[in-house]
Amino acid sequence: MVDRAAGALSLPDDWPAHADLSLTLNRMGSFDWDLASGLMYVDRPGLDVFDLRPDEYDGHPESLAHRVPREEAARLDAVVAQALKNGSEHYGAYFRIRCRDGSLRWTHTQGHVRRDETGRPHRIIGIMRDATQELTDATERQEVDQERRRQTSVVESTTAALAHARTVQDVIDVLKDSHGLEHFGATSLVMGLLEAGRIHLVAEGPVGSFVPGTRWTRVDEQYPMSEVVRTLTPRFIESKQDFADSYPRLWPHISDLDICAAAYLPLIAQAKPIGALGLLYRDKTGFSADERNVLVALSSSIAQSLARAVLYEQEHDLAEGLQQAMLPRRIPDVPGAQIAVRYRSARLGRDIGGDWYDIIALPGGRVGAVIGDVQGHDTHAAAVMGQLRIVLRAYAAEGHTPATVMARASVFLHELDTERFATCTYAEADLSTGVMQLVRAGHVDPLIRDSDGSTRRLSLEGGLPLGLSAEFGQLEYPVSTVELDPGQALLLYTDGLVEQPGADLDDGMQTLTSLVRGGPRDLQQLADRLCEVVDERGGDDDVAILLLRRKGAYTAQAGGRLQQHVAQSDPEALSSARHMIRAAVSAWGARERADEIELAADEMTTNALMHTEGGAIVTIRVLSGIERRLRVEVEDRSSALPRRRDAGESGVSGRGLMLVDRLAEAWGVESRGSGKCVWCEFIIPDRQPIA
Repeated sequence: MVDRAAGALSLPDDWPAHADLSLTLNRMGSFDWDLASGLMYVDRPGLDVFDLRPDEYDGHPESLAHRVPREEAARLDAVVAQALKNGSEHYGAYFRIRCRDGSLRWTHTQGHVRRDETGRPHRIIGIMRDATQELTDATERQEVDQERRRQTSVVESTTAALAHARTVQDVIDVLKDSHGLEHFGATSLVMGLLEAGRIHLVAEGPVGSFVPGTRWTRVDEQYPMSEVVRTLTPRFIESKQDFADSYPRLWPHISDLDICAAAYLPLIAQAKPIGALGLLYRDKTGFSADERNVLVALSSSIAQSLARAVLYEQEHDLAEGLQQAMLPRRIPDVPGAQIAVRYRSARLGRDIGGDWYDIIALPGGRVGAVIGDVQGHDTHAAAVMGQLRIVLRAYAAEGHTPATVMARASVFLHELDTERFATCTYAEADLSTGVMQLVRAGHVDPLIRDSDGSTRRLSLEGGLPLGLSAEFGQLEYPVSTVELDPGQALLLYTDGLVEQPGADLDDGMQTLTSLVRGGPRDLQQLADRLCEVVDERGGDDDVAILLLRRKGAYTAQAGGRLQQHVAQSDPEALSSARHMIRAAVSAWGARERADEIELAADEMTTNALMHTEGGAIVTIRVLSGIERRLRVEVEDRSSALPRRRDAGESGVSGRGLMLVDRLAEAWGVESRGSGKCVWCEFIIPDRQPIA
């Protein structure tokens, strides 16, 4: 059943059409399919025909699919598609459905196609009914079978089902399906693929039929598959005696399986053998000329599908190899952190994506964590990803602030010979203090998992995706500063982990949060579990995952270094800078001088924002030497040097550098390019060793 007020969909005024009472009394169901919206109304008798309850149907034809076997669905789709294509007003078809108890029953449907004034179909109204009793009569069943044979041969129906097969295993599954084997009249099958001059057995026969030593066989050995590959001629075995006489090495191993006949067919594609198919029969003697012709035709169709599947898997392996080559070969050991990374490729052949992760070990006990996704799913996306990953790593290693790293990467991508853009999140963490600065460029929000397992979404203010921010001249990326406590873990990921067809992104985020909350504590196991969930739901997008947990009681060997860009008229950035300084001073063992350091840093930053343009960059770091010192630097773009002066009569201004001079052990000004850096230093206690 469907809700008549289905969102903002535009449906016909008289939708759905109501069934006549006579249909209901005769246990006939009706449906009304709006082709524009994709919604299909099915009344209660119609759902009864499909053995469905109303709460099991969501108004879309796809929710009926699990009741229709694959080959029946392919044939029914072909009938409807043909009617829509050739201008027919009516169509009808018999097909089987699988009931709740697993049994099959015949169903009949008829549809009337409505078209607009241009002849374009926009709606199908029809009926459906249980046709099992009707087809019980032998005469009528024969007529249906004759009509079915006339319209759709065994070769056509199998080919239609194989058209949906992507991989070699998909082809095997289509052929091994019990209803698929009914087309052949066989009870089981074996299949081998020709690889490097040998036949690789990829599909075994019935349980217990595997013969040791036949997983790989030479073409010149005395086995039926070897013979048909060698001669390119089908081999029809018509009796047990024929089997025993022709293949004495094989027959003793399968003689107790009650196999009385077999058809071994060469699989030939583009005039070359690619393998062999064996169909095994019970209760069969001999093959008629018609049966042989059908099986030969089937082998040709199967060979074409297998050739496509083999090419698909080769391309997928090549694409995945390219993607893996673009990712870091190894993740560095970062003192003070536990790290887990995963990349799960898409299922779609060569359609790989541009997802990536990276871990960058930085000086002073800091670490950079990157997650990103280049637009598109092809080798070009992977190539762009590789270049962008290297550029981001280089900018971070040069010591730029996270906002500058992101802005420069955006300019690089914009100037690259590509129309692609990329989303990205860059996090720079000081593992000795736990202070973490994050910049988000159009990417999904990260998650934070506490040591007790509780998980929350980290909502970050973000900028435009890389490439687009340069295109539109919006290169200012806001920096968010948070503290990562010992035991807490940061989860960065790409959208393939949360996006699902037909589902809202927020729903995907809630699902992921629940998975992480209830997942294993071990980061490696948690990363594996997240990938397994994507596999289970059949995700078609690639996924990159990065987990970083801060260990407790870690002390950087050479002190720390943190930076924050503070734009003019940006109180959030100024607040983040103060938060960064407060956390760093506390973590670096200078609590007794916290007020002095914060006040001096605040005065220098405010001075830069008031008297220059372009904002300021605040840096705080520890200097090693005879005396352990904490240094605060504020850079701006003005070359005019500040001077210390007495406060005016009002006492409101003029005190900045006087305060810095009184509070700090040393201060000064350095020219840097077209700008300058004002700095001050504070003597702080030596760090006490951790017991």
